[in-house]
Amino acid sequence: MDIEEIEKSIIKKYRKELWSKFVKAVKKFELINEGDKVCCAISGGKDSLLTAKLVEELHKHSNVDFEVEYLSMDPGYDSYNRKLLEENLAYLNIDAHIYDSDIFEVSEKISGNYPCYMCARMRRGFLYAKAKELGCNKIALGHHMNDAIETTLMNIFYAGNFKTMKPKLKAQNFENIELIRPMYFIEEKDIIAWRDYAGLNALNCACTVTKKSESYTRKKIKNLIDDLKDDIPNLEKSILRSADNVNCDMVLGYTLNGKKHSFLEEFEQ
Repeated sequence: MDIEEIEKSIIKKYRKELWSKFVKAVKKFELINEGDKVCCAISGGKDSLLTAKLVEELHKHSNVDFEVEYLSMDPGYDSYNRKLLEENLAYLNIDAHIYDSDIFEVSEKISGNYPCYMCARMRRGFLYAKAKELGCNKIALGHHMNDAIETTLMNIFYAGNFKTMKPKLKAQNFENIELIRPMYFIEEKDIIAWRDYAGLNALNCACTVTKKSESYTRKKIKNLIDDLKDDIPNLEKSILRSADNVNCDMVLGYTLNGKKHSFLEEFEQ
């Protein structure tokens, strides 16, 4: 498909599903502001590629003056996935620089058969460092609405806490760097619809260690949500809203600024 048609589809054909929700998140959470230099992190998957195109369209049409750097990191892809990454960037006309690393190899040596957590931390650290080097103050990631609600339920079911994925947060070990998630209100099904319409052959996990396997825990949560949606049509939006509607008067305890609080503190007063 012609690149002009692909770009136009984001604004026109998928305006309600993609562009409007992207703009809503950017404005509501103040994700991109005057003078920002945003680093778009592109893994080559559908989510990060769409994020890059959305930010690109905003950069073209917005009255807000900001800069963008498009960055892709090769953590040790095999030749097929490296070529696919390069083809995706060329197909979507994204002027991204690819930086090489050996993260897959190192994380496997450190963590054996369970390298995913270490790999994710190392990739995040690499992105922070490179964004800092490029003079960026924000890193745009491709997490969407389903990522946020699945993370919320995974924390409830498996970690015993209520914790969600925030639309932006400050980097702990890199001063003046923020992570932003401008696709926070966008549903994965609509990303898939756009991907298929654009004829995009995006990467999946592309990990040389775990191959194409998806997190078993996250897959169970996805299946649970799909089952419950049959009876609760607005389930996903309700879960997302719950993190913005916490009633601390009706919880047993909460943590604020690293300090644990109990309902007994208020009860005894």
